[in-house]
Amino acid sequence: MADTKKEQERAALHSTIWRIANDMRGSVDGWDFKQYVLVILFYRFISENLSSYVNEKQKEAGEKNFNYAALSDSDAERARALILEEKGFFIHPSELFENVRKHAAGDANLNETLEKVFKNIEASAQGTDSENDMKGLFDDIDVNSNKLGATVVRRNEKLVKLLNAIGDLPIGNYDDNSIDLFGDAYEYLMTMYAANAGKSGGEFFTPQEVSELLARITVVGKKEVNKVYDPACGSGSLLLKFAKVLGKECVRNGFYGQEINITTYNLCRINMFLHDINYEQFDIAHGDTLTDPHHWDDEPFEAIVSNPPYSIKWDGDANPLIINDDRFTPAGVLAPKSKADLAFVMHALSWLAVDGTAAIVSFPGAMYRGGAEQKIRKYLVDNNYVDAVIQLPTDLFFGTTIATCILVLKKNKSDSKVLFIDATNEFVRGSAKNKLNDDHMKRILACYASRSTEEHYSRLVPHKEIEEKEYNISVGTYVAVKDNREVVDITELNARIETIVARQNELRTQIDAIVADLEGKAA
Repeated sequence: MADTKKEQERAALHSTIWRIANDMRGSVDGWDFKQYVLVILFYRFISENLSSYVNEKQKEAGEKNFNYAALSDSDAERARALILEEKGFFIHPSELFENVRKHAAGDANLNETLEKVFKNIEASAQGTDSENDMKGLFDDIDVNSNKLGATVVRRNEKLVKLLNAIGDLPIGNYDDNSIDLFGDAYEYLMTMYAANAGKSGGEFFTPQEVSELLARITVVGKKEVNKVYDPACGSGSLLLKFAKVLGKECVRNGFYGQEINITTYNLCRINMFLHDINYEQFDIAHGDTLTDPHHWDDEPFEAIVSNPPYSIKWDGDANPLIINDDRFTPAGVLAPKSKADLAFVMHALSWLAVDGTAAIVSFPGAMYRGGAEQKIRKYLVDNNYVDAVIQLPTDLFFGTTIATCILVLKKNKSDSKVLFIDATNEFVRGSAKNKLNDDHMKRILACYASRSTEEHYSRLVPHKEIEEKEYNISVGTYVAVKDNREVVDITELNARIETIVARQNELRTQIDAIVADLEGKAA
């Protein structure tokens, strides 16, 4: 029943986005279109979220029929300070999504109205603790862009259609939805524009099932953690899976991340608000994690998850500050300048709490390549930090078809072995990509939690063997693939061939006799 509801909600969301895409076709193309949908969705959410909060408070005070949206702006001002303290932003009733939408079709200056509303929402947080969390959230939507239309009239027509389509989405109470509204919208937009997915502006997206698997791996045996962290957090989908897996109240000190791409950084903060995670519960920073890390002076993290960009270039030993950076010096060598994969791994390890777990999606080559990467792997294995390596199926991720793996790190392991899991066959084919389903996830997690060996699927390997294999930690080196080829009895096969050959000779003799007889009669 729950799955049916989920699919109905997802289908409604997809059809709405498709309708908006058709309405806006020829103006906002492909990748830019994504920003308009997501930001207007965010605008609707924070409007309804604020109204709902105020209405609930007034009902508790005895005003049963109170409606914030019907209040005058001057009356609403009296509650500004209280609302700001709780929500981190303030919206006048006249600037709520539902009221702007109601008057949109008759507003000849709709583009200016929306621009003013967005600026006012951001400005409401100035000088407060939430200022950095609200700043720039609407920067990626330009309501005056020629992409919307050559004239103000044309642009406003598109904006009316956008407001109406987002407003028609059957959202109800966000907490009652079976789907992750923002995550599903983002993922669907990625599939719509697959040619750019994962590539535009350096954006990377982790499918929701993989995000959940990573989160569940890091909290095996735990009911709560101090806080969670992603050093390359993108739109925040990995971090937010902890709200589903544990419940946001069980992430005691909040959600932390850093993102280098400004557009995706904005989307991540929007995503936090969309999941009703208030400004004081998250700390998302903008910048290059490898060269300018934030959160370095914070308490180490019990749960770290990440899907960093694969084999990108970084400063490496060309940057004197990095050469002496405490995150990287323990390995005695830096990741190659052309491949930063293990730099992200060393960074995550440095930020990891003693009793924590990190699960990092990794490019397969980083598990077996030689040179500096081999020396870093030697450091990780010799110090007993590598808990598991899980090989994932091919074609799970947008922008690539390669079979990635998950590298799991711990600082307080109970044994000195590494668990290797071959999950390459744990998938079903979706419409555009392979997908992990619940059964696949359960099998991987059960094997990881029990650290069990299962023929052709998993193996617990002592460090000595990994050392003998020159610190190659790719799963295929330790877990033998099942040979599904048919076993053939050669003796029996030869006997059958002899029978076939004898029968062929017999038929040839008969055919020759028939041909000779026909030729004789013809003569």
